[in-house]
Amino acid sequence: MLLGNKIRSLRDENEVLQRQLAAYLEIDTPMFSKIERGDRRAKRSQVILLAKYFNVDENEMLQLWLADKVIDAMEGESDYELKQIAIKMAQKEIR
Repeated sequence: MLLGNKIRSLRDENEVLQRQLAAYLEIDTPMFSKIERGDRRAKRSQVILLAKYFNVDENEMLQLWLADKVIDAMEGESDYELKQIAIKMAQKEIR
């Protein structure tokens, strides 16, 4: 829920309502609320729009979005060492 927390923080700092951002993203307010709570994943294009709206670094927002996807993929796995090894393997493959 890294991205959701960041969105909430930016929204609070800028005194923007959920319904305003939902309209900007052309989605309904309940859908936006789910994105902010981490119950639903934002689309990449929505993350880019949010970065532009708040005038923040697009790459930072996309990194949070991608990190959330990695965390979701490991949900339910309790073995920390196994997670670390899997992350290292993925890093090696990405390079």
